[in-house]
Amino acid sequence: MPLWSNRTESAVSPVQEVARVAEVSAVHTAFAWLQRHERELSELQLELAAIPAPPFNEQERGEWLRKQFVKLGLEDARVDEIGNVIARYPGADPAARAVALSAHIDTVFPAGTPLQPRREGEKLYGPGVSDNASGVVALLAIIQAMREAKVRPTAPLVFIGNVGEEGEGDLRGMRHIFSDPQWQDAIGYTIVVDGASSDTIVTRALGSRRFEVTVRGPGGHSWSDFGAPNPIVMLAGAIEAFSKIDVPNTPKTTFNVGVISGGTSVNSIPESATMRVDLRSSSSEEINRLEEALRHAIARAVARAAHNGFAGEISHEIRLIGSRPAGEVSEQARIVQVARAVDQHLQNSSHLQRASTDANIPISLGFEAVALGAGGTGGGAHTLHEWYDPRGRDLGLKRVLLTALTLAGISN
Repeated sequence: MPLWSNRTESAVSPVQEVARVAEVSAVHTAFAWLQRHERELSELQLELAAIPAPPFNEQERGEWLRKQFVKLGLEDARVDEIGNVIARYPGADPAARAVALSAHIDTVFPAGTPLQPRREGEKLYGPGVSDNASGVVALLAIIQAMREAKVRPTAPLVFIGNVGEEGEGDLRGMRHIFSDPQWQDAIGYTIVVDGASSDTIVTRALGSRRFEVTVRGPGGHSWSDFGAPNPIVMLAGAIEAFSKIDVPNTPKTTFNVGVISGGTSVNSIPESATMRVDLRSSSSEEINRLEEALRHAIARAVARAAHNGFAGEISHEIRLIGSRPAGEVSEQARIVQVARAVDQHLQNSSHLQRASTDANIPISLGFEAVALGAGGTGGGAHTLHEWYDPRGRDLGLKRVLLTALTLAGISN
């Protein structure tokens, strides 16, 4: 249920709700804090970006964030069973369903990647400095601004630094949160803060499915065993056949072969070869169609090789390594109406967007959720040349804070 503490349910529009929250003096004070402390936020961002957090190894960064939550006075700051960092900012009505604000703490970069974040002029540089150090710092900035301004929401706010957003993490952090009946009952709205920008509201979850495909054969010497089935050649044939599939522009549907590996030397017929394939669409039906075509292309390529007398020595395996559900929040949903009203109030131009974020999980389960940027601008995501420009960050932080407080209600 909407949680404005001083309104009647039928009389107040989202635009009026946002305006009333924005008029509260403590909210003005919080906004001013966000504007004054950019330099401190940038330093905090560089500190965070220097801590490695490869998929499935986010522990060091998680402990850093837990200590930050404790330092900022949040309640029950803890790390859960799989590494999510969770804490509560209390509300005047502790029984009210909470507004969750989350940002993923993992990066796409493997262990051993040289990080060394740095500042050059106004910009920050380093792997993960924008995706998603900017999102995590946004949570910390909002907490401290509310604390300094003595903002008291009606409903509690739950802050989550979640694991497993990138790559093969497969949204495992948010899956864990929303598979727990405790959190399903406790969370009313979810705001995911991911990356830079202030010009989008992600309300549509882009679905994806990822596979690891391995083909095995007898192997052998390139000269003496010439003619034995070559797993790399079989994969190549499967890729060629699969790549000819038609994909629609509406709903937009894509596929990609992103990794190929196998073999031991140039003069050896490999015993195995592996590829990883990514399928994406806003339509679950299209993803199903692509998966069927992929499986058919692989089966045909293997069958062709088996006809040459090697049937008993050839095998293949298709393993699902990631699945992100598609979904959509109605434009009439309260969280969408409030986010759009916030942008109207801040005179910020934005548009609704489809993307693959942690919001996929609550959206697919029927919960109200959106993903917002942390403000500023960024580029080079998932490369060693990633950068973040904090100019304009305060706009992003204001829109996240004002959206959260309007959803939660405010008791000041």
